[in-house]
This record gives sequence, structure tokens and C-alpha cells, in this order.
Amino acid sequence: MSDSKGIFIKSALAVSAATVLMLAGCGKGGDKASSIPSDAVEVKIGHVAPLTGPIAHLGKDNENGARLALEEINKAGLTIDGKKVVLTLVPEDDAEDPKTATQVAQKLVDAKVAGVVGHLNSGTSIPASKIYSDAGITQISPSSTNPDYTKQGFKTTYRLVATDAQQGPALADYVSKNLKAKTVAIIDDSTQYGKGLADEFEKTIKAAGVKVVTREASNNKATDFKAILTKVKGTKPDVIMYGGMDATGGPLTKQAAELGIKAKVVGGDGMCTEKLAELAGDAVVNVVCSEAGMALSKMAQGADFQRRYKERFNSDVQIYAPFTYDAVYVLVDSMKRANSTDPSKILLVMPDTKMTGLIGNIAFDNKGDMKEGVITLYDFKDKKKTVLEVIKM
Repeated sequence: MSDSKGIFIKSALAVSAATVLMLAGCGKGGDKASSIPSDAVEVKIGHVAPLTGPIAHLGKDNENGARLALEEINKAGLTIDGKKVVLTLVPEDDAEDPKTATQVAQKLVDAKVAGVVGHLNSGTSIPASKIYSDAGITQISPSSTNPDYTKQGFKTTYRLVATDAQQGPALADYVSKNLKAKTVAIIDDSTQYGKGLADEFEKTIKAAGVKVVTREASNNKATDFKAILTKVKGTKPDVIMYGGMDATGGPLTKQAAELGIKAKVVGGDGMCTEKLAELAGDAVVNVVCSEAGMALSKMAQGADFQRRYKERFNSDVQIYAPFTYDAVYVLVDSMKRANSTDPSKILLVMPDTKMTGLIGNIAFDNKGDMKEGVITLYDFKDKKKTVLEVIKM
């Protein structure tokens, strides 16, 4: 546990969102503090997520979490190597697109950020990771779950969530043991995240003796699933597993119910949001989904974080804002331990991270994955996410 842990937690709890240092609007140079004292050093932290497109609400949720942490740290005051430091957020939009992701990654490198929180999706985190690796800049993804992200041998890649190699089997175990399914249909959105999660689920469900009656592929922009679902209906599965995000998982769930399909729909963290209930309507009662981390309601300071988040942004946490919040604190913890804001020196001490954050104990293995992974399973009651089970990996 780091010596700075107490400072982080106390400052996070003590600071009211109504009194934090407000940052100016997003410009090309990032968020500028309203005034940076002449005796202070500006240190930039990059954040990348889709801020446009069908999952922009998730991208904004991630950005808000990072912003809340940054504002609290600035309000509390930060000194590194005897110098006052003011953090500024440099937010970028990768539009959930791999090509755009590499372009904005290079923008952040050129902006000389000290570290990057992002990207949201595995399909953007993975291609962008080489850019950060070449530049020697720490990248902490709060929500990318594809195992390949940290299997590339880069020393710059870290994540604060469990992987699909843990999430897929956890879902499959629930389907075989709790739902006692004999047959499943699998659909994915053809992204690195969706297909990867579906692959991991399929391996485990087959090993459990459950028959996969069909495997179908869509895309991450689809809204009409009637053709695929009509084919699925003919196979009469007990469960439909969907690998994808809430923007597509919601319509798929709703349309399945409209076609009279009685099967449960199970999915991963991409669709496990409060927004899913709005998109799926009454059919959300058929959904069981997983998060690759601890539920906000089970975090020791989760209720307080939700309150401060709501006061600051006038909205509820969607899913991974607590993880982007902690990612900023991890970067600052590394600055303190390195006694430097130099990206190369931050990177040197990152492997030794050991702190308690909002999400729990944070420490990394030699690939940059969490040593203590957690999977949370949910269903929906009265269109609200309700914890079914917490699985420590």
C-alpha cells in the first residue's frame, strides 16, 4: 500500500464537487485551469473515449470520472519535486474507430501528456497502444477487457478491469449452472471486444456440455436484428449470448421479445448499463449481464462517489467512471513515487503500484493486468441493475 493512499482517499471524500476547481471547456489544447499560478507547472493527462456515436454516453461517463478526480486533486493541491503542479485534462474522441484511435493517440503524444487514461473499447485501445508504447507513455484503460491488449509485450499498457478470459467463463458458468441451459445461441458485433468475449464464452460453455445451436455475427452499428433473430428462433435456444455494447444489445433484446423468443439474453460489460433498460424496454427483465469489476454499490465509498458525481455532472454513473477516476489517481500516485512528472520516470514506477482506490486494491501483474480481478453479475428489477453475484477471480 502506497504512503499516498491516505491522502488520496481523504481528499476524495472531503472535497465537495460544488467547491472543486472548475476547468474551462474542452478546446484543442485541452482543459485549461481557470488560472495557473506563475509558480506552478502544468501537467497534462490525456483521456480518450467515444464522445460521438451510439455509445457516446459511455464515453462521457468515462471522461467525467477522470475529470472529477483531476478537479479534486487540483483543489487539494499537488506538489511534485518541490514544484506546485496543476493537472489539465486533454480529452479526445476516438468515435469507437480503430483508425481514429491511432490518430488521437498521436495527438496526445504530440501534446506531451504525462499519461493517458483510455481508451474505452478494446478495439481502439489495442491499435492505440503501440503509439503510446513507442512514445514511452503510460496507458491505463479503465474498461478494455480483451486479453490481447496486455499480451503485446508493451511496458506501457495497464488496465483496471478483469479480462474477457475471466468474464466470458463467469457468464458461461452462470448460464450452465444457474440457468441450467442445455442450448445457447451466440451473437457478436464483430468487434475485438464483442467477438473476443463471445469466443471466451463459447469455449467455456461447450466445455460444460452445453450445445451451441448457432453462432451469428452482426456489427456495432446495427439496429435491426430481425433476420438474425428469426434464424435464432428456429433453433429454440434456452439462452442467447450477445457480445456487444448497450446501443446494439438493447434493440436486440427488445426485438427478441417482440418475436416471441423466450430465451434469456446474457451479455458482458458493454451492454451492462442503466441505458440498456431504456433501449430494451420491458424486455430488459430477460437480461443477465456482467461487469469486469466491482459493482459501484459494493464499493466501500461507492455511495459517496455517486453523490459527488451526480452533484458535479447532474447525471448518474453509467458504468466505468469509478475506474477512470482511479486511473487518474494511479498516475498521480506514480508521479509522487517517482518524484517526477516525466513520462519515462512515471513508467518506471508503475509496476510497483500498490494502493487502495475507490474500486478496491490496485496492483498489477507483469503484463499490466489487475492482480485481483472481480466479475459482478447483474439482472434488472424494475428496470434497474441489481447485483446477482460478485465473483473474485
